Amino acid sequence: MIIYNGTKAQFARDVIRDVLADKLDASIQEKLHRKTGQSERHSWINSSQYMYKILSDSQIPDDAGIALEYNIPQTAKRIDYLVSGYDGRAQENVVIIELKQWESLEAIPGRDCTVETYLGGRLVQTVHPSYQAQSYADFIYDYNESVREKKIGLHPCAYLHNYQRRDSDPLDSPQYKTYTDLAPAFTLHQAPQLQAYIRRFIQKGDSQKVLFDIENGRIRPSKSLQDELASMLRGKKEFTLIDDQMVAFEAIRDASRKCQQDGKKRTLIVEGGPGTGKTVIAFNLLAALTREDQYVIYASKNAAPRNVYLEKLTAGGFRKTSVSNLLKGSGSFVDSKENAIGTILCDEAHRLNEKSGMFHNKGVNQVLEIIHAARCSVFFLDESQRVTVLDIGSREEIEKWAKKEGSEVQILSLTSQFRCNGSDGYLSFLDDVLEIRRTANPTMAGIDYDFRVVDDPNTLRDLILEKNKEGGRNRSRIIAGYCWEWPTKGKNDPTYHDIVIPKNNRGEAIDFEMSWNLGSSATYAIDPDSVNQAGCIHTTQGLEFDYVGIIIGDDLRFENGHVITDVTKRAKGDQSVKGLKTLAKTDPVRARKLSDEIIRNTYRTIMSRGMKGCFVYCTDPALAAHLKERL
Repeated sequence: MIIYNGTKAQFARDVIRDVLADKLDASIQEKLHRKTGQSERHSWINSSQYMYKILSDSQIPDDAGIALEYNIPQTAKRIDYLVSGYDGRAQENVVIIELKQWESLEAIPGRDCTVETYLGGRLVQTVHPSYQAQSYADFIYDYNESVREKKIGLHPCAYLHNYQRRDSDPLDSPQYKTYTDLAPAFTLHQAPQLQAYIRRFIQKGDSQKVLFDIENGRIRPSKSLQDELASMLRGKKEFTLIDDQMVAFEAIRDASRKCQQDGKKRTLIVEGGPGTGKTVIAFNLLAALTREDQYVIYASKNAAPRNVYLEKLTAGGFRKTSVSNLLKGSGSFVDSKENAIGTILCDEAHRLNEKSGMFHNKGVNQVLEIIHAARCSVFFLDESQRVTVLDIGSREEIEKWAKKEGSEVQILSLTSQFRCNGSDGYLSFLDDVLEIRRTANPTMAGIDYDFRVVDDPNTLRDLILEKNKEGGRNRSRIIAGYCWEWPTKGKNDPTYHDIVIPKNNRGEAIDFEMSWNLGSSATYAIDPDSVNQAGCIHTTQGLEFDYVGIIIGDDLRFENGHVITDVTKRAKGDQSVKGLKTLAKTDPVRARKLSDEIIRNTYRTIMSRGMKGCFVYCTDPALAAHLKERL
């Protein structure tokens, strides 16, 4: 959807007459049914002055097409500027321009597509402008049939008009070269270079014809994208479907096909505990349904699994920008039209929130928005893994909104367990020993799983380092309860140790220090050096390892014959319990119940990440003794 379009000459007149922002505002209200904030208007006005200067080049034809705020179909993403026309061989072309008002940025070590800059008055991590522009171009090519059939050339670039480039600039760091080569970034004093880039592809005007073709192109995945997805999964054992995973896969695929044929909405809830293969099924469906010409999205609340699977799937040289367009956050559907997407596969649905956005102020309800946006919505659910105050994903919640949207509901169950050495008994033991529920497994007797309790965190670290080396697999990690602060000053510094334990649980002086996983990496679970850092629930949920070493902090203790929880021992910066203090003033019983559930679920979740074994260190000596007794 194009919010504003015209020729270069019309654009120039609107800028000179100071009516461009008014036209954009009116169009957004008409097409997107929302009002524009003052900051967005100021951004348009500011950027239009720079683009007016760029387009004042007399060699860029007056009848070249100009589009602003092109809303990429079925997404919340908008491209700042499109310039359309023909080159010297009468080839149809579009130049995609991503504008940034940034004045500074820093490269993030180890990241190939994200940078750090100030947005909204605070330092945030966001994608490199060249990566962003290239991902937009890839999405249009992958899904717009007109672009492929008419062979419309897409030429992305970024324009940071306030950014003063310097020698060895972080914008040009070698780690970003893949994307800066594909989508060059132009900065302050480089207006002539950007003009030359546009002239290279736009030598004759098209009076907006190419823009019309793009606007009206049918949404259909390209053959190359379909083939790439299939190739990514082929030969990877971790994506092979086994037993009831295949049964669920075929049931979901059949339901999705029916949705596309009869136009009816269907919602499937797939319930399964840790290691039952929910994510494996989701990615196989992503590939299979995309090959059937559907627009399919894999969505999750937690970014960590998306980042890890993006790295795994693109390891063979596949286009990361294309695959990343298929993996979205659960808050991406706030403005989506009804049935705009064929199928949405929502993994870790228990982690869904009510509101979306950085400040949790957008939309109505993520469950509702997913069901509304897709003809077929699939929720992979394990309610025992709800680990924050904001988590609302439940079978009851999904059924409620499906009924409101007139969507037929089907429940599927996964029972075969492939993590924890295939032992359902171990998961039952965890439920029993953590006093989540009584089970038939109060001890580890007869359970074939390597579970150990150690009295020194150094021993725990040595065990994990040893296991991590086995077979060169790099698949063992330490995970800690969120009982230690994570200050900003140390987030990218491996020499800054957040977790300090001066004495072991026998009261002996020890020297144990460790950093939380570095903020400079989005893929803690597979980074070669991250075995020397501790992960947390947010960087490991939805992922699995060979062995996990768990540090249980003072928020879980053993007192008066019972395992008790203590939310006051959580780190002050822990967002998972944010809001409990306020709730405790009005409803202390509910606040206590909720904090207790969050802490127990958190430890159950991280203690079930290991395929082969779990080693535990407790800061509370009584809890350590209790766990040993229960072995």
